[in-house]
Amino acid sequence: MELEFDARQANAQALAYVRKESLDIYNRLHSIQEDVQFVRQVHNAYPHLLVLPNLRCGAWYVDPAIATDVPAYFKSTDGHFGNWSFNLRRPNLHLLPVIVANHGVILVDSTRSGKRIPDALSKTVPIWCAVINRVVALTYPDREDWDIDLYCPPASVSEQERVQIKARMEQWAIALANSAYSIPPLPLPLRPLWITPSTTVFPRLPDRDDLACLPVICVSASRQVEEGLERRSHGFSYVQGSGDDHELWGMGLTPQIFWANKYRLLSSTREELPSVVAEVVSTSRSSRANNAWKTLPTPIPAVSGRLLIAAVPDMPAQPPCTIADCGRPMSYVIVSANAQMQDERESDPSDSRHVLRLTMAEGKKDQLHFLQHVLPQSTRFVSSRLAGGDAVCICCDSGKDTSVGVALAALQLYFDDQGTLLVKEDGTSPQAVNASKDSIKTRLQWIISSRPEANPSRATLKRVNEFLLSSPSFRRR
Repeated sequence: MELEFDARQANAQALAYVRKESLDIYNRLHSIQEDVQFVRQVHNAYPHLLVLPNLRCGAWYVDPAIATDVPAYFKSTDGHFGNWSFNLRRPNLHLLPVIVANHGVILVDSTRSGKRIPDALSKTVPIWCAVINRVVALTYPDREDWDIDLYCPPASVSEQERVQIKARMEQWAIALANSAYSIPPLPLPLRPLWITPSTTVFPRLPDRDDLACLPVICVSASRQVEEGLERRSHGFSYVQGSGDDHELWGMGLTPQIFWANKYRLLSSTREELPSVVAEVVSTSRSSRANNAWKTLPTPIPAVSGRLLIAAVPDMPAQPPCTIADCGRPMSYVIVSANAQMQDERESDPSDSRHVLRLTMAEGKKDQLHFLQHVLPQSTRFVSSRLAGGDAVCICCDSGKDTSVGVALAALQLYFDDQGTLLVKEDGTSPQAVNASKDSIKTRLQWIISSRPEANPSRATLKRVNEFLLSSPSFRRR
């Protein structure tokens, strides 16, 4: 009995050690640096191809000096067994012009222990390529010998699973073809290829004039190691997929802050590193408090830019009355966990008529508050500002979730199916709009077409549907 207890205790101690090592920021950053060197090796083999990180994890492994500023948004969940999907909320159609212009592309991602290639690269990207190819074949039937097959890495995806996925391809292609998205006429079909640190010979690509397809090279940056952890001789433990879930280990560090301070971080000792990380993170946050946009808001072309979406961290300290390339005065809806604190610092009281600040945390916690307070207040404000001739910029902490939900509700309430404004600029009330799940879906596609990083949660979309499709008395229950 004593021996059995000791064995369990030893096993528990070993697991605790592995977990501690895997969450150690020194190990993580130096593991990322090792993987970055492999990504550079791949880039050197295909210097004519642009390198795109697959967000969020991929951004840790791609040096901004060799990357394009057009990221990809392929989720592993869309490739999980039995959950395969071409998700119309993440169509990644913004990548097609990049791929066509450069005759291919390199996508970079990583995965934790247990796999050599993440599902995002082994299944989600192959599904995407095959569905796009099928839609091109449906839309442009004059294409001869157009490849619409599904290609997956055989070492990661069994033939049985591939056949099961392939059986669903046609329905996904029809759904995309019937959506509000526009598919350009590709000169060649897309074809995924795969490279990992265990690849001995990289795929050889023919000259551009001899290409039979547009290669989408999927690079899994991390080396597969036992238990996801392997001791290195350079004083750190290698952690497979170190860039994943950086909220758990990063101490506020993000890929952008890492790359801006890479040499200082990697040259710090294990003892120095936590204080160095705290300093660079603090410096990065304080630098945001300036009077310039870090990233300009995204206008929605389907409504002639009358609505825009932005992230609060990208905003100037004081919201400007105008924005470049927008010929109208600008009003703002700012939904943030820190909105009340910022409101107290508002330096210009006259801005209160043009800026609505609402407090709400991102995620599921405040969803009832979102339904009962944020959506009613924000849409009334949007209506009044549109009636006054303004464009309205809707901002949330991520620029991907709550702001998209508010914009979606406003698009349904105040614009018709052609994107024409229904609110009269003389202040009269808008005419009634018949909302349906299809009309809401179309307007979400308007948003995603212009802002590919938009990624509203299921909870957010559910609350928007409740707000638009149910009576106010039902919402208060």
